[in-house]
Amino acid sequence: MTEVEAVTPKQVAPGEASLHESIAGTLASQGDWRRAYEHLRVALDLARAEPSIPEQLRREVDRLRRERAQAREESLRDALTAVYNRRYLDRRLEDLLSDAHKPLAVALVDIDLFKNVNDTFGHVVGDQVLRRVATLLREGLPSHGFCARYGGEEFMLVLPAVPPDTAVRIAELARARVEDHPWSALCQGLSVTISVGLAYESGEAVANRGQVLEADDLLYAAKHAGRNRVAYRDRTGDQVVEYCP
Repeated sequence: MTEVEAVTPKQVAPGEASLHESIAGTLASQGDWRRAYEHLRVALDLARAEPSIPEQLRREVDRLRRERAQAREESLRDALTAVYNRRYLDRRLEDLLSDAHKPLAVALVDIDLFKNVNDTFGHVVGDQVLRRVATLLREGLPSHGFCARYGGEEFMLVLPAVPPDTAVRIAELARARVEDHPWSALCQGLSVTISVGLAYESGEAVANRGQVLEADDLLYAAKHAGRNRVAYRDRTGDQVVEYCP
């Protein structure tokens, strides 16, 4: 037997259902959820040809289906912060940036002076800061928006189908939540702020990766202007505006 997908009830005698169930158990114990699920699916199809379907087999198929869905979701999440990872981000951006008819805002977020946090308070506290910032960034996002870890201490907010003013407000509220968070409760003397570069595409022209590069340039502008602020372009697209508290 070479490919699980090639196995069907017409090719195998009904008595082999238990064999497929046993193979599925072995594969599941090895973490090979996809192939285990396929073997259990074949076993269930074979069992359907018999007068009754073992309830235990039904439960096993349902369990493996849930575990496979969970494993897939976990593969798209950042292990430390639980927001989406770069793999998911790149995949979704490719789809969103290729749609010329829908507006899209991307906000590149960087934790200000994060190296100082690690150097002063240690990497354990640094990891806690990353997790809490990720949680604060996720708050208040529209249902169709999401947060992903871009790399290191950088995150990205992806906001499809929102007008420019709304995108700026979302970014500014995120900045304020991080600044106002009681960081000293985590570690005495700790304070954390973020800088944000917000790039907006109206959907009137074909968007591309240049939008992400623009967000990066605007993030640098926010840093250069003093940190703890949101940088974006005005409605004409000619002038950089730094929104600061």
